[in-house]
Amino acid sequence: MRDAEGLAPKTVRTRIGRELRLAPVLLIAALLAVAGAYVVPRGFEAGHLFAIEDDPEAIAERALASSFNSDLANREIEAALAAKDSDLAKSFVDLAADRQVALAPGLVDRVTAAVAEDASTSHAAQSFAYGLVTGEPDDMPGLAGTALGDLFVFGDIRDAVREGSRMASGQEVDELILGLACVGLAITAGTYVTGGLAAPVRMGLTVAKAARKTGRLSVGLASRVSRMMRGVIDGPALRRAAGSFSITEPQLAVRAARDAVKVERAGGLVDMARNVGRVQAKAGTKAALDGLKIAETPAEVARVAKLAEKSGSRTRAILKTAGRGAIALSVATFNLTTWIVGALFTVLMFIASLKSATERGARRFFRYRKRRRMDREAAATFPV
Repeated sequence: MRDAEGLAPKTVRTRIGRELRLAPVLLIAALLAVAGAYVVPRGFEAGHLFAIEDDPEAIAERALASSFNSDLANREIEAALAAKDSDLAKSFVDLAADRQVALAPGLVDRVTAAVAEDASTSHAAQSFAYGLVTGEPDDMPGLAGTALGDLFVFGDIRDAVREGSRMASGQEVDELILGLACVGLAITAGTYVTGGLAAPVRMGLTVAKAARKTGRLSVGLASRVSRMMRGVIDGPALRRAAGSFSITEPQLAVRAARDAVKVERAGGLVDMARNVGRVQAKAGTKAALDGLKIAETPAEVARVAKLAEKSGSRTRAILKTAGRGAIALSVATFNLTTWIVGALFTVLMFIASLKSATERGARRFFRYRKRRRMDREAAATFPV
């Protein structure tokens, strides 16, 4: 017997079996399921990382969850006490308390005693004087001295005279220090005029200058700030006036700075300085210096500021534990995108293979029933 197309039943069965084989489709589905077990969880993780990309607190929490524990906290506190850095030790104590991490018996008392000693009148006075004279603060009293010197233009004039004299004599000049000092002189006038509204910017410039002097300004951030300076400072005018800078005639340096600095173009630099000032206000001087050592761009300085506003005194411990991982994802955006796209592609292909297998199975089943019916009809028509 032949079907409607003129083919014998056996020929029909052969062609149907060839067209509707399930094994290849089921094999593909199985392979995609195995791939999905590996790719999909990483795709979900990549999506989560995208969601927290601009949330430094969430980034820091993710970094701490995998690294901060009792052993690390005790070890870092002991190291900070040995280095006479009571501020960092106290930061780790605060972070341990916030995360409910147990510390060794008596360790908190030792940290409290070290903090009290560093806050003593004699130590504070010595640090204040050192910051005022050198402009290289290492704690809050030192920064207070440095800020006072800069606020009364002594500090900026000192730095401008030193670097300006080197420029005039052809010696090696730290143009970043010179530029920050000149911008500081111009901003200080604004601080007086606005009744202190520009004080966070003034403080941020002071900390940035101190970070540069003490080698705690990252190479990447120093390069970015230098590029911003080129649009803010009139280089030829500054070089012409550099030789006239004098400690005994500060008005000359102030006038030269005002002529050379285009404050209206300093928006990016002012924003960065304001963010540094926010870190200092919320987490302390050393946290601001640590942030400038880690951050590579002004945008990352803004992230440090956000972290400091949320974490306060714990900021230094977070930065010490997680490093750049506290403010930036360690996985490149391209890799995140690849994982997400790979996960979506795998899931869609798996669904497509299941759909194809279901359709083929259904077609085989209905054709099998049709073939059985045809066989019964053939047997009834042509009995053996």
